[in-house]
Amino acid sequence: MNLEIKGTHGYSPGGSTREYIDKKLKRLNHVESHMADLHLTLNREKNGEFRTEANFHFRWGAMGHIRVADRDLFKALDSLFDKIEVKATKEKDKIQEH
Repeated sequence: MNLEIKGTHGYSPGGSTREYIDKKLKRLNHVESHMADLHLTLNREKNGEFRTEANFHFRWGAMGHIRVADRDLFKALDSLFDKIEVKATKEKDKIQEH
């Protein structure tokens, strides 16, 4: 799986953020072989809120987009990865049924 992590609007993800993302990626091991790309965008808004977005593509062409906002970056990442896991598992199960 290709992984891209980028920060926008002056936010640059540091080492601790990248380590936290790597830790969260381990939860996706059961669907990782089905995902071709995962693009994460971390953005700090003017009001102090963090907006995290994930765009992902599956090997069979399906795509997903999830957006989460929270004042705490790590809470936003937790919620984002929870939603990615649910969506990816549903997509994987849908393909395996056919």
